Amino acid sequence: MRSSRFTLILFILSTTPLLASDDAPGRQYLGLGDSVSFGFITQAGFEYVNPDNFIGFPTYVGQASKLNTTNAACPGETTGSFLSATAPDDGCQAYRAAVPLHVSYSSTQLDFAVSFLKSHPGAPLVTVGLGANDLLLLRNACGGDPTCIGAGLQQVLGAVTANLQEILSDLRATGFKGIIIVVNYYSVDYSDPTETGLTTALNQAIAAAASAQTGTVLADVFTAFQSATTPVGGHTCNAGLLNASPANQFSCDIHPSQSGQMLIGKVVAQTFAAAR
Repeated sequence: MRSSRFTLILFILSTTPLLASDDAPGRQYLGLGDSVSFGFITQAGFEYVNPDNFIGFPTYVGQASKLNTTNAACPGETTGSFLSATAPDDGCQAYRAAVPLHVSYSSTQLDFAVSFLKSHPGAPLVTVGLGANDLLLLRNACGGDPTCIGAGLQQVLGAVTANLQEILSDLRATGFKGIIIVVNYYSVDYSDPTETGLTTALNQAIAAAASAQTGTVLADVFTAFQSATTPVGGHTCNAGLLNASPANQFSCDIHPSQSGQMLIGKVVAQTFAAAR
């Protein structure tokens, strides 16, 4: 009898997957951010009705790191609107009202993240990609005028750092003990010193927030894209790393193409592996 019971137990154990479900501790990865994280494509028409049409770098990070990805990013999210529904954004609220995100939530992205991390205490990784829309709001308000942008730049960058510090602190306050990776931005044209200078300034503000939070590391996408554009004179578009413009297939939008998303995913996955 004892031998038969032992055989039965072995059979049950061998046929029952232990911690193999999507909710298994240690297998969940939460991607947070804006249109880059989301995988946004400009003027995609009816594709917007299905978020699966948009593949952001978190998908590639999850595949490389053998983690189940939850991508909560919202196109147009700013560091302020991530924290508060009343803060200005660059289209996130309008997008959410019209078409679905990768995951559904009615709260702020921060509230969703806090809830997710509390319900997945073993999650090993969170990525945060925010800040570019803060700068785009300034550009829009200035109508692209360089003098106006220069006058308001430091205030915007200071807010980016402060908001990111608050975001990172709130994520840690959930009890999350994994790695937080803050992802910086590529220049849309490394051959343009003004454009690249603004991106560098934004990345410095992002890095300042990351360095202030223990357990947070920076994924240096800026340098990876710069290296990839060297053979084409620093033109990010010509390197195939950006989506083609709907108006002219030989010019580019600001968002990453799939090769660009894969490169970001590679940098983030390597950063995660090195930090574990």
